[in-house]
Parts: sequence; C-alpha cells; structure tokens
Amino acid sequence: MIPRLLANTATTLFDQYPVLTLIGPRQSGKTTLARELFKLPYANLEAPDVRDFALTDPRGFLAQYPDGAILDEIQRAPELTSYLQVLVDEQRRNGMFVLTGSQNFAIREALGQSLAGRTALLTLLPLSLQELQASDAAAADIPSQLLRGGYPRIVAAGINPADFYRDYVATYVERDLRQLSLVKDLAQFQTFMRLCASNIGQIANLNRIAADCGISQTTATEWLNLLEASYVLTRLQPWHSNARKRLVKRPKLYFYDTGLASWLLGMTTPAHVTSHPLQGSLFENFVVMEVVKFLHNHNQHAPLYYYRDSDGNEVDLLLQQGNALLPLEIKLGQTISQDLFKGFARFEKAMNVSCPAKLVVYGGTQLQQRSDGSVVLPVAELAAWLQQYLMRS
Repeated sequence: MIPRLLANTATTLFDQYPVLTLIGPRQSGKTTLARELFKLPYANLEAPDVRDFALTDPRGFLAQYPDGAILDEIQRAPELTSYLQVLVDEQRRNGMFVLTGSQNFAIREALGQSLAGRTALLTLLPLSLQELQASDAAAADIPSQLLRGGYPRIVAAGINPADFYRDYVATYVERDLRQLSLVKDLAQFQTFMRLCASNIGQIANLNRIAADCGISQTTATEWLNLLEASYVLTRLQPWHSNARKRLVKRPKLYFYDTGLASWLLGMTTPAHVTSHPLQGSLFENFVVMEVVKFLHNHNQHAPLYYYRDSDGNEVDLLLQQGNALLPLEIKLGQTISQDLFKGFARFEKAMNVSCPAKLVVYGGTQLQQRSDGSVVLPVAELAAWLQQYLMRS
C-alpha cells in the first residue's frame, strides 16, 4: 500500500469524534486506508445479505459491533446513520465507527440529518503526485502521468490504464447509476461523459453539451450533478466580487482523475497524449486537481476559483485563504513567455487587490523567482511550495 497523506489526520480525528467518515470516488483507497489504520470489525454494505440485515434490523445489525466497526459504502444504507446517532450518544465515547462512501450528496444529506457534530468528514481522492513521489511511484514523464492517473490499483498492480478505466466506467455506469435509477439510456450517458471530458478546463456550456448529446438541458444538469456526486468531475466556480466589470458566471469542468478523462477522450498511450489537441487542458486539469488533493490531504479548506472577465482576461486558478488570494497560471510547455504574467497584473488592477505571491506552474524543470513576487514552478515541486505558502499565510 502506498502511504496516504491523509492517514495522520484520519487517526487524529478518529480519537476526537465518535464517527469518522471517509468519502471519495470508488477505488480511491478508502477501504484499504480504513482497514489499515483501524483494527475494527468490517462490514461491506454492498453485499446484499449484509445490506438486507442493516436495513431490516438496524438495531440487531449494530448490536454485532458493541465496540465499533468499519461500515463500507454507507450510502447503500443511509438510514443506518439515524441508529448510529442513538448508539454513539448512548456510548458517549470517541473512536467507534468508520464510515466510507462514494456518493457525496447522499452521504452528506444522511450525515447532516443524523450525525452532525458527531462525525469528522474527510475526502480521499486518487493518489497525488506528492504521494507517488514519496513512494518512487511517479510516472516517468508528464504524458505518462496524465494517462495513468492516480487510482491506487493501477499503480500497485501495474494494470494497463485503458483496461482499468474501461472496467471502471462499465462498473460505475452499470452498477451505481442503475442503483440511483436516474439514467435510462446508459450508452447515451457514456456519450455525455465523453463530451464532458472534451470540455475539461473550459467554461461549461450545458446547452451545447446537451444538444451534442441529444438530451435536454434539464437532463444534462441532472447528469452533471450525478457525475459530481460520484466524484467523477467537479465544477470550479468563477471568482465573484463587487467590481463593476462584468465577470463570466459559469463554472469550469475538471475531472478528479486525468487518467479517466484521457481514456474517455480515446487516449491509450503517452504518444496519444502528446499529440492530442487537449493535452494542455489535461495538464491544467492535473495541476488544478493537485491543488485540490493537497487541500484535502492536509485537511485545509481554502476555496478555489478561476477568474475571467468579459474581455477574456483570465487567471486559471485562484486560491483564497482569508483575505489573501494566490493566483496560478498553468502552462504545459517548458518555455515561459512574459505573456503568462499579464493575467496577474490585469486581475490585480481590475479587482483592486495586491497578491504578494503569484504562481506559474509549468511542464519544465527549472524554478524561477521573479522580483515582483511571481514564481515559476515545476509541477513536481507544487505540493512542497504550497505547504510553505500555507504555513506562512
């Protein structure tokens, strides 16, 4: 097992709360991490007999675990959380149950109704570049890393990414979506996923995506919500302010894993990535997700945005911590031009703010520190730089 950065936070919070909940996409390593860290009895609610017992006799089911347990895929029996509330309130002690789940909206609703204040909530995403580097498991180059993605089984077992993602999508579509009963045409939904992948790093135009897929905008919105709830993709919201200059108000689309996005786009070799017109968008997606993973892995909650005004002036990513803003520009190429820094100046002027640090993350290998506070940084050094930045802020 590749060591996970979230482990220390998870063990600390388990000692501080009656329940610890790990959420994230399927196959991101939640069950492996939970069973590695916590030597508790284990129950998988995906198993029909286990789930039936939990749903038909919840008190009897929980009575099996007087000292706690790991309950896997809790979204399959969300009603169980109400009985867990009664149990942990009676016991009045920490470190009892670990819950895992892979459907964000359903789990948060169940926890909010039953376990508010009684559970710590952590998100475990696929392996970050920082975790891969620490285990000498990073891919040899950027195209290979974009293609492989970060799902632990691919790395640990050396599975061909194309084989893994084909099976991953088939399982996700055929099992999870059928359970939710919200998608009637599964083949059409896979087409929708591919269209979303073709729009990574772009401002979402659901009207166009819906038309290309042959569905209504209402259906497209529902399907996008499903993909977000299952940690397939996420929406990056635009930066809002009181500035008079009109800003673009629609979100951008990013996949949690570039390997999955690459497969949906038909890439099966690093050469396909290198020659694909969306290779720059994939790299942007990768860097944005590295920031997202860093924040989750360190239990940080700094909001993320992008900036673009009606004149097309843009900053790829904004990290907000308190009143401070860190703007990031992302470029796959190894050559840095002065044009990359213009977005920073335009943003600061338009928003009437001053950003002491400004970051360009690129596909090269040399770190540059500019006199205006701008830093040009290889993606391999992003996590270490962010750790220093957030500790200073």
